[in-house]
Amino acid sequence: MKHTDIKQLISTPKKFFNTNVTVCGWIRSFRDSKNMAFITLNDGTSLAHLQIVIDKNVIPTLAEGATRVGSSVKVVGVAVESFNKNQAVEINAQSVELLGDCPLDYPIQKAKTSLEYLRTLPHLRVRTNTFNAVFRIRSKISAAIHDYFQERDYLYVHTPIITGSDCEGAGKIFQVTTLGYAPKYKSEEEYYAHDFFGQSAGLTVSGQLEGEVMALAFGKIYTFGPTFRAENSNTTRHAAEFWQIEPEVAFAEIDDIIEIAAEFIKYIIKAVLESCPDELALLERFYEPGLRQKLQKVVDDEFVKVEYTEAIEILKKSGKQFVYPVEWGCDLQTEHERYLTDIVYNKPVFVVNYPKDLKSFYMKQNPDGKTVAATDLLVPGVGEIIGCSEREADYDKLMQAINDRGMKVSDYENYMDLRKFGSVPHSGFGLGLERILMYVTGMGNIRDTQIFPRAKGELK
Repeated sequence: MKHTDIKQLISTPKKFFNTNVTVCGWIRSFRDSKNMAFITLNDGTSLAHLQIVIDKNVIPTLAEGATRVGSSVKVVGVAVESFNKNQAVEINAQSVELLGDCPLDYPIQKAKTSLEYLRTLPHLRVRTNTFNAVFRIRSKISAAIHDYFQERDYLYVHTPIITGSDCEGAGKIFQVTTLGYAPKYKSEEEYYAHDFFGQSAGLTVSGQLEGEVMALAFGKIYTFGPTFRAENSNTTRHAAEFWQIEPEVAFAEIDDIIEIAAEFIKYIIKAVLESCPDELALLERFYEPGLRQKLQKVVDDEFVKVEYTEAIEILKKSGKQFVYPVEWGCDLQTEHERYLTDIVYNKPVFVVNYPKDLKSFYMKQNPDGKTVAATDLLVPGVGEIIGCSEREADYDKLMQAINDRGMKVSDYENYMDLRKFGSVPHSGFGLGLERILMYVTGMGNIRDTQIFPRAKGELK
C-alpha cells in the first residue's frame, strides 16, 4: 500500500506540513481523553515515534484493536507542526484503519522489560526501542565495513561456508553430513567415503585460508560472512554462529596490518557516531553511561602497542590477585585484557608477539623461535575484538608447524602451494561483527546483538 515512511516525516518535517499523508505502523502507546485520543506509532524506519492526534469529532470511534499496543494500523491525515517541543511533526488523523489486531496478552507491554526476558521472545523483542537501536547500528556498521574496504580498492570475496579443513587447527567445527547415524559403516573412513562429499566436511570457522588464495592473486581482499564454532561455551561473549570480517593483504607485514586494523576500527566507529546519534543516546541512557564519550575517545586516541612479554610483566607487577595466574606462556584471559585496557592504558591496546604455542599454525614464526608475529587488539570494557597476524610465508616452516600439531597435511595441499609458487609476505585479521557491536552499543551479552542467537542448547 502507498504510504510515507515515518523517518521521512521526522527528518524533513517542513516538507510535509499541511499536506495529506498516509502512514502505517505498530502502536507503541495509546492515550485517551474526553475529546481527543493519541496514538504513538512506529513503522521501524526510525528510532523516533510519530504522534497521531485523533479528534473525536472527526473520528468518533475506533476499531477495538486500534487502541492496543502491538496492533498495526494505517492512518490517513494531515501533517502539522507539533506543539510538543520534543517532536517537530504530528498527524491530525482523518481515518484510522486496523491492519492487524494484537490481543491483550501481547507479551511486550512495558518499556523497561528486562533483556533476559526479551531473549525468550527473539521474534518480538526487535519491536522494542532497545533492539530498534541495536539492529539499526548493526546495519550501519555493516555498511561502514564495506565502505572502508571498497574505498581502498579491496576485492570483496565470498569464501565457502562448507569446508574440508579446520582453519584454526582446533577441531571445534560443526559436521556437515547427509548420512546421520549409520552403524553399518565399520570405520570413520568408510563413513565419510559414502557421505555427500566423499570426505569429512564441516561449517567454516574462518574464511582466512581461502582469503589468502585470493589475496595472493588480487593483492587486497576481504570477506564478510557467517562463521561457526562448535565450542561448548555459554559465556556472554561466545556464539556458535557469528559474522566475521577478514581482510587479507599481500605485501603486508605485521606492523602494516596493525596500522590497517587501527584505521579500520576508527573508521567504523566514527561512522556510527555520525550516523546514529539518537540510537547511541538511548543506549547510553539505559545501558552504558558515557558510551558516546568512550567511542569518541577511540576515534581520537592513538592505540597502544605493547609486547606480550612486557604485558606479562605489567600484570605480574600489578599486585592484583587474578583468578587465572599470570606467567609467560599463558593465554591472556578477559580479566588480564581488561586490566591492561581499563586500568593501565585506558585505551585500545595491541598486544604483539605471542608465544607460538598459543597461536594458530599459520602465523609467521619470529627469529627468536619462541614467538609468532601475532597481535590481539584489546579494547576497554570488552577485551579482545581482533585477532591479527602476519602469515607464515616460508614453506618449510609452515610444513613443520602442521606436522608438529599432528594436522593432516593432505587437507592443506592447496594452501601449501601458495608458499611454493610466488610466496610473498602477507597479513590479515579477523573481527567478529557481534564483538564490535557489543562494544559500540554497550550490550553486555552477545545474544543481544543477534536476531536469533545460536549457542549451546539454543536454536529458536
